[in-house]
Amino acid sequence: MDPDFLNAFTQPSTLDQFLTEDVIAKGEKRKLIKPTSSNNPKLEELKLCLTEWINRTLKEEHIVVKSLEEDLYDGLVLHHLLENLGSLKLDVDKIALTEKKQRQKLTVIMEAVAKCLQLEESQLKWSVESVLAKDLLSTLHLLVAIAKHFEPSLALPPNVQVETITIETTSGGLKASNAVEYITENKENIEAQSRDDAFDELFSCGPDKLDAVIKAVLHFVNQHVGKLGLNVKDIKSQFSDGVILLLLIGQLEGYFLNLRNFFLTPASTMEMV
Repeated sequence: MDPDFLNAFTQPSTLDQFLTEDVIAKGEKRKLIKPTSSNNPKLEELKLCLTEWINRTLKEEHIVVKSLEEDLYDGLVLHHLLENLGSLKLDVDKIALTEKKQRQKLTVIMEAVAKCLQLEESQLKWSVESVLAKDLLSTLHLLVAIAKHFEPSLALPPNVQVETITIETTSGGLKASNAVEYITENKENIEAQSRDDAFDELFSCGPDKLDAVIKAVLHFVNQHVGKLGLNVKDIKSQFSDGVILLLLIGQLEGYFLNLRNFFLTPASTMEMV
C-alpha cells in the first residue's frame, strides 16, 4: 500500500472507511478534503456564508438548509435555487425519492448549470455522482460557481483553500496523492492578473491609439514620481538618462536609492550608462 495513503489521514475511522472494498471501485479516482482541513476556519466561514445565502434566497419557500452535504445531494434544494435565481424551469419532478430518480434529477440540473455558466465538461469541478455521494468539495465548487454567476455581489470569503487527497485503486493497491486546492479565488492572483491585463490591453492598441497609450503611461509615472516633486511630460527625452526610471523603481518598490550610487544630473553618456 502506498505510504502516502496511510499518512494522509489522521483519524482511524476515516482510514477504515476507505479500506472497504465497495467505497472505491477498481480504476476509480476520488478527491476528498483531508480531515486536517475539515476544521479550517476559512472553510467553515465559506460553508456558513453559502448556507445563509441559500436560506435567505429560499426563505419564502420555507426551505432551510443546515448541512450542505446532507441537504443538497438529492437535487431538491438545487432545483429550487436555480428556479429562484435564474428563473429556470427544469423538466424534473420536485421531489425524487429513489436514488435512480435523484440521479436523473441531478443530471438535468448539472446540464442546466453547465449551459448557464457556459462550461465544458472538462472544466467542471463537480459531477452528478460526487454530489449524490454527498462529497463536500464538489458541492462547494458547484455552489460557488452558481453564486458567482447568478449573484456576483455575494461577498464570498476569498482565498479559501483546502488540503485534498486523491485516492485511486490500482493493481498494486490503493494509491494517494496530496494537493492544495482553492475553492474561492486567490484575491492576490486576481489583482495581479488585473494589473497585467490592463497593461497588456494598452500595448495591444494599434498605432492610432499611441497617444492614448502614452498619456496613460505618463499618468501612471506621475502618480508615483509626483511624490518627489517631479513631473514627466515627455517619455523619450526625460527617460533617456535613466534618472526618472531609477526614481520610479524606488517609488514602486518602496525603497530609497542612495544618490551616491548614480548621477542625479548626468553630464555624459558614460554617466547615463
